[in-house]
Amino acid sequence: MVADPLQDERPLERQRGNVVQAERAGGAEHAADESAQEPAKSTAERTAEGTKGFTGRPPWTLMYHSVDSDEQDPYLLTVSPERFARQMDWLNRRKLRGVAMSELLRAHADGDAAGLVGLTFDDGYADFPREVVPVLRRHGFTATAYVVAGRMGGHNAWDADAPRKPLVTIAQVRAMASAGVEIGSHSLSHRRMPGLPAEELALETRRSKELLESVVEAPVAGFCYPYGLFDDAAMGAVREAGYGYGVGICHHSGTSRWALPRCYVGQRDGGLRLRAKRVRHTVRGLGW
Repeated sequence: MVADPLQDERPLERQRGNVVQAERAGGAEHAADESAQEPAKSTAERTAEGTKGFTGRPPWTLMYHSVDSDEQDPYLLTVSPERFARQMDWLNRRKLRGVAMSELLRAHADGDAAGLVGLTFDDGYADFPREVVPVLRRHGFTATAYVVAGRMGGHNAWDADAPRKPLVTIAQVRAMASAGVEIGSHSLSHRRMPGLPAEELALETRRSKELLESVVEAPVAGFCYPYGLFDDAAMGAVREAGYGYGVGICHHSGTSRWALPRCYVGQRDGGLRLRAKRVRHTVRGLGW
């Protein structure tokens, strides 16, 4: 009997935000063409247009957190540098190119996303410029880093039971953006958004956008929900704050471009498991 390559993912249900349980839930939609006759538009505006009226399955997007050599990883959110390099090699050998979310969504809108895979990194860990950027450059890949705007230069205080990990500083965020990394918001303080009052949702979405845009001196088009959790009010706040798209974790029955699904990637994911996850994504998307 052949073992299920995803079978050992079950223990991950203990991790922060119940990532695997969320992955098994639902979906998103996006897509539309830009008009050549219209004036030049910001990244956020072009991304928003590129995700209207989504048809077909959403592009395959991988969700990472930290790339480091930590032995203590209670939430299973860390991938070793060696494993990450092999995962990117796996994509490259299959002629798949890792790209930032805004590029992926614009390509999808143009019907030109074949062979592209979204690469996203949550929380803004300080290991990103050290361990991730060199590997991306080696393959000609890009990525999106979702930064907790109010915690830049701090640490992951929201993970009570995990080792303290430093987060990127303002200078590092600016350097990452200059190097071609898309910077997105992961809220102001990494709070769970479902159930928050409207004024607090506005603070987490709008203020974080303002802070990050002041750092990178460019529009911030994307928002990533802390823990992958959101409700209608949270999606509405992201939309009203002027983001072009929002990413969570799960597939679901919604059709909003502010609730795009992603695929969790962890230390256990070698080539066999990545291949199985890609097939699973395709099957899930066929009914959309």
